[in-house]
Amino acid sequence: MTEGPIGKKIILFAIPLFWGNLFQQLYNTADSLIVGNFLGSDALAAVSSSSNLIFLMVGFFNGVFMGSGVVVARNYGAKRYEKLSKAVHTAFALALVAGVLLTVIGMVLSPVLLRLMGTPEDVMPNSVAYFKTYFLGSVGFVLYNCMVGILQSVGDSRHPLVYLIVSSIVNVVLDLLFIGVFHMGVEGAAYATVIAQFLSAILCLLHLTRVDAEYKITLSKVGFDMETLGWILKYGLPSGIQNSIISLANVVVQSNINAFGKMAMAGSGSYSKIEGFGFLPINCFTMSLTTFISQNLGAKEYDRAQKGAKFGIMCSAGLAEMLGILIFIFAPMLIAMFDNNPEVIAYGVTHARTVSLFYCLLAFSHCCAAILRGAGRAVIPMYIMLGVWCVLRITYITIIVRIIPAIGAIFWAYPLTWGISSILFLIYLLKSDWLYSFT
Repeated sequence: MTEGPIGKKIILFAIPLFWGNLFQQLYNTADSLIVGNFLGSDALAAVSSSSNLIFLMVGFFNGVFMGSGVVVARNYGAKRYEKLSKAVHTAFALALVAGVLLTVIGMVLSPVLLRLMGTPEDVMPNSVAYFKTYFLGSVGFVLYNCMVGILQSVGDSRHPLVYLIVSSIVNVVLDLLFIGVFHMGVEGAAYATVIAQFLSAILCLLHLTRVDAEYKITLSKVGFDMETLGWILKYGLPSGIQNSIISLANVVVQSNINAFGKMAMAGSGSYSKIEGFGFLPINCFTMSLTTFISQNLGAKEYDRAQKGAKFGIMCSAGLAEMLGILIFIFAPMLIAMFDNNPEVIAYGVTHARTVSLFYCLLAFSHCCAAILRGAGRAVIPMYIMLGVWCVLRITYITIIVRIIPAIGAIFWAYPLTWGISSILFLIYLLKSDWLYSFT
């Protein structure tokens, strides 16, 4: 990532990420499609209500592993291979501990958290069953995210794509088998996801233990190097805290949606799966930008890092807006794929047409956050997103539901906060010396 045409490097790295994210979104969507069509609106509402809560639990650890990715990319770009090896093995050890911890937390706290969200009682049994089963696979998906982060940080986005395609196909097949043939209900969908996640983690591990490269994992070396762990936490904790607090804000939003009943939950949950496709260019370019910026600043290629940042922002925002326009136009047909109940469709379309034309703002904020993480300034996006996407979003929701008791007013929380965070990020990038603070 430190040599050659900037646009070509970023796009070639982003394309496998795009396809990987596409397959991941397809198998996430397949869960809801199969649940909605085989099990009905109640089961779809249960699965949908769990998604924000799942990200609340998982988001912290994913954010921490963004920090390990920055450390790996920085040492790889600077050709400090001994430190690179320590970063890889420390990150893997941290993932093992985090996976076990997340399993315990998810299993114990799921009923309490779902009740705090105001999940309707008729949906609660299915929600608890899905949530608990899903978190049995915590070790698998935490290890997978850790190892994918390592591969992407050294510029390898091809192998994660292959493993994700395999696990996606397995997930869809198992969904149909467990739900359609064995009639296992929402737990069947969760078991399918767990098995698929463990499969992808095993494939990543086999590759990283066999690859002939400086970032190879040797199981006997897995353990904590305290200095390296300190760097990982320095860069990763702000992102982890940011993810968790933003997820907490979204849980508050979801609890307000839940107050409108299970049809609103199903409709909004269906839209969230569609929204995942709008996130595709955002996800692939943010991952590309963090790696690109980290490697180039590690190699002291400051001008190249700045040009890459501008290119990535423009591509991500433009593509996200194009997808947003398509979702706005075809929202009724897309929501109906999950559930043809007119009330469910109406709620889903309202959500889609409130937010989809503002995807460019979402892309801009995420790209700026990715650039600053790659530059070692993860606390800045943490402060901005905590202040805007959490505090301001919750404040807005708390006030607006009392003034305008309509679900559409709740949905406006997203584009409003995306716009404000974009302004703050733009001011910071233009006024600060973020390029030259990397160590």
